[in-house]
Amino acid sequence: MISLEPHILVIDDDKRLCNLIKKFLVENHYTVVTSSNTSDARKLLKTFDFDLIISDIMMPGENGIEFTKWLQTSNKHPILLLTAKDEIDDRIKGLEAGADDYLSKPFEPRELVLRIQAILKRSQQMPIRNASSTTRVNLGKWFFNSGGTQLENGDDIQPLTNAEKDLLNLLLKETGQVISRESLCKNMGLDPFSRALDVQVTRLRKKIEKDASKPVFLQTVRGKGYILYIGNTV
Repeated sequence: MISLEPHILVIDDDKRLCNLIKKFLVENHYTVVTSSNTSDARKLLKTFDFDLIISDIMMPGENGIEFTKWLQTSNKHPILLLTAKDEIDDRIKGLEAGADDYLSKPFEPRELVLRIQAILKRSQQMPIRNASSTTRVNLGKWFFNSGGTQLENGDDIQPLTNAEKDLLNLLLKETGQVISRESLCKNMGLDPFSRALDVQVTRLRKKIEKDASKPVFLQTVRGKGYILYIGNTV
């Protein structure tokens, strides 16, 4: 649950930037801890409960993308990646690894706060529901509990990133109906003019579809948006 002052972990080998981010976020009522590398960050994660992680991509040793992949298998903390201005491939790789959002350097401090607010808002809007209000749906071989964080098939578990979970829950609210790209991007806090939504759709398809190139459950309606079907087959 998000505290009165959200707890944020900032990871960047640029100590000057770390300190600037910390100073600005503290002034905006966030509690901030900084780390210069992912090794120290892992130790902090064992001690503190963070609401959000901000990590640079380009760092010595384990980079931000590798750390994001690890984070998805061991923790469920939302993560915002900081990327070089012209490194478009890094942005896409970051989203594919499970990042919730990215911000290009240099950036306006106020934009960073707005991105943080959007991510934390999404994490609050879609809590795991109690058993009495949970809807269990069938997606091919998988079962998904609305509001949940993973796909299940007996003992076989397929974890979902925060963005994948949010996307699936949004689509489930309007099962069998087309939802526009604009609506999905707005509710997920994504830039509608970037490939961010496309990346999340592709990631989700790879997990729920037998053949992601020929989707049965999560289909594209050209010029309109996306539609989700549930069941063993359409």
